[in-house]
Amino acid sequence: MSVEIEVGLENAAKAPKVTEDLSLEEAPKGLVNPKTKRLLFAGGAGALIALAGLYFYYHGRESTDDAQVDGHITPIASKVYGRVAQVLVDDNQAVKAGQVLVKIDPRDYQAAVDQAKASLSLAESEAKSAGVDVPRTRENVLSGTTSAAAQLLEAQANLARAQATYEQAQTADLALAEANVEKSKANAELAKADLARYQPLMENGEISKQQYDAAKANADATASALRADQEKLAQAQRNVDVAKAQLEAAKARVDQAKAEVSSARANVKQVNMKAADEQAKIAKVEQARAALEAAQLNLSYTEIVAPVDGVATHKQVEPGQIVQAGQGLLVVVPLKDVWVTANFRETQLKNMKPGQKAEVKVDTYGKTFSGHVDSIAGATGSVLSLLPPENATGNFVKVVQRIPVKIVLDPIPPEKAVLRPGMNVDATVFTR
Repeated sequence: MSVEIEVGLENAAKAPKVTEDLSLEEAPKGLVNPKTKRLLFAGGAGALIALAGLYFYYHGRESTDDAQVDGHITPIASKVYGRVAQVLVDDNQAVKAGQVLVKIDPRDYQAAVDQAKASLSLAESEAKSAGVDVPRTRENVLSGTTSAAAQLLEAQANLARAQATYEQAQTADLALAEANVEKSKANAELAKADLARYQPLMENGEISKQQYDAAKANADATASALRADQEKLAQAQRNVDVAKAQLEAAKARVDQAKAEVSSARANVKQVNMKAADEQAKIAKVEQARAALEAAQLNLSYTEIVAPVDGVATHKQVEPGQIVQAGQGLLVVVPLKDVWVTANFRETQLKNMKPGQKAEVKVDTYGKTFSGHVDSIAGATGSVLSLLPPENATGNFVKVVQRIPVKIVLDPIPPEKAVLRPGMNVDATVFTR
């Protein structure tokens, strides 16, 4: 490249033309450029620092997103058969331990308890009687049959009185009660019919309100009298049952007296027989007492209570429903006692052990909660499944297995978060 330089305008003609060649060097390109080298060096150093940071951050920790919240799911089932009388809890309602959740109609089981009590009383009476029979038999053996014969006569007299009482209760008293019921029923129906006839008459003004009220009061009174007579009829029927039981007891006493007479005429060995009978009656008392306890236990099962504090959910029972023994009714989930089951790959368990610190991020809240490793399962999830794989059949493909790890969380205030079984979480365990 040439440049012409002119010196002075007035001497332009005299000055010689000077031509100067200037050479311009181009800047180096590519990796030869120092600026490029500095940028590459700085970028490489930053990448190394970032990689080192990531290494130190993730080194000594194992994470998995195959984790969920678990808890003690407590199924509530009926232990007895019956009709549901009341359901005292709503779905997803908080309940306390011991709180009544469902009531089953207890009348059948109350009747069984009453029957067991009667059987126990009878067995105790018989045992007591057998206990008295042993010394009495001994005396009768020594003194003869006079006392036994007198007791037999007394028992027969009691039987006659019981027979008469039973016949009276079964015939006269019951018939009178039934007749009174029929009479009261007729009066009640008549009074009801009169009231029905007076209703339009009063509305049309043909009779006074006082006459209508008198007819209504008469209808109410006859209805009450009918109910009272029906109660008397029921009592008369119960009296028949009582009299029949007394008659049976009297017959039993007569038989017992006859046996005592025979025993009195027997030799001294009969005393030993009475002693054995006493032991048998005592055994029957224990049997009746056990039956009573079983009946009372079944009666207590008619009130189904919550075994733990928690939330009642998955309710499958309604009033009036007939339930079977063992039928599931609802589920109680104790939300205060939950943990996390994290399924780590088997390659992640090399340095993992109970007691190590852990963190759990809950998808629902987007928060992280601290905890620790409680235990590691004794087998992989596939082995514990309903249908474990049978690798001995061939065509085995090696797959990285997962092993459940139980993580217990530190206490979480309810106002901060409530963890429910089944929630998805991300679990991280610090192995160093």
